[in-house]
Amino acid sequence: MSHRFSLARVRAVLIKEFIQVRRDRLTFAMMIGVPLLQLLLFGYAINSDPKQLPTAVVCADPGPFARSMVSALENSAYFEVTHKPASEDEGDRLLALGEVQFLLVIPSGFDRSLQRGERPNVLLAADATDPSATGNALSVISTLGRQSINRELSGPLASLKTSEDPFEVRVQRRYNPEGLTSYNIVPGLMGVILTMTMIMMTALSVTREREKGTMENLLATPARPLEVMVGKIIPYVVIGYVQVGVILVAAKVLFQVPMLGSLALLAGAAGLFIVACLAVGFTFSTLAKSQLQAMQMTMFFFLPNILLSGFMFPFRGMPEWAQYVGSVFPLTHFLRIVRGILLKDNTMYEVLPHVWPILAFVLVASSLALKRYKMTLD
Repeated sequence: MSHRFSLARVRAVLIKEFIQVRRDRLTFAMMIGVPLLQLLLFGYAINSDPKQLPTAVVCADPGPFARSMVSALENSAYFEVTHKPASEDEGDRLLALGEVQFLLVIPSGFDRSLQRGERPNVLLAADATDPSATGNALSVISTLGRQSINRELSGPLASLKTSEDPFEVRVQRRYNPEGLTSYNIVPGLMGVILTMTMIMMTALSVTREREKGTMENLLATPARPLEVMVGKIIPYVVIGYVQVGVILVAAKVLFQVPMLGSLALLAGAAGLFIVACLAVGFTFSTLAKSQLQAMQMTMFFFLPNILLSGFMFPFRGMPEWAQYVGSVFPLTHFLRIVRGILLKDNTMYEVLPHVWPILAFVLVASSLALKRYKMTLD
């Protein structure tokens, strides 16, 4: 055997590697798909300066100054008036449900107070569970109000124009008064960690059996596909609840995250979310031919989850098509459930709109997993 460097032998190894890559179509697809997915999501879907945020307006004084201020909000890039509730209590309910990002309350006698130069108070309540979603919008509200009112102060009222704001905006950052990012990130980590670990561990289950040669023993048993699936999932459900407990203790002890709502309700929602992740992982395990492919599928699924769920970037800052895609993932709804229960003291009625999408995802993913597992048996 020659010890000299041979280009012919390098060429042979090179051809062999290209043939292997071509045969492993899933890995090749990941090599192309992951960079392309990152390019599309970061280029088109991610926006750290959200605009057209849904706003509820309670106007107890339908005078010209109040109408001018509401028009200024509607014409701005940051606010979109989507609701006009009849009372402040109804507006508070919309804010708690997460249907609006802001609640503007214009008191009665607003116009009369302005004409007297009394600087009336206007309330602007913001859902500050995600501080990055509201920061820029809150910074422009005073300027918008001053410009809109000064336009109306003409003729006999021109003398009322001053360098100061004609009214005072009292901003309430609901659910996170200090604007701490830990209140938003730490509860969200619960969903992110569960998504990553539950899918990966389950995705490796069947592929590990196949690679170690124990799949034949499992197929020889009288266990039906549903029984095998349930038997493999239950241990990971227990592990998932252990992770939830560790995260909650750390959130309370290390980061002082408030826990205002029912932990029993949170446990129920977490159980449903864990099952959704495990169903996805079980489906991947029936599709992958090796543990490496199973991990590749997990990462490919995890990437759009973390980017489009509202964990890293404001959900309402994304274009409408990206919000529709993000709403398909159970992580998007689970993040809203966790933050709603811990920070807003949401009840079952308020989290129910986010429970049924996760339940629907569980049914679809479980059906697909069972179908794929039956094909594996055949």
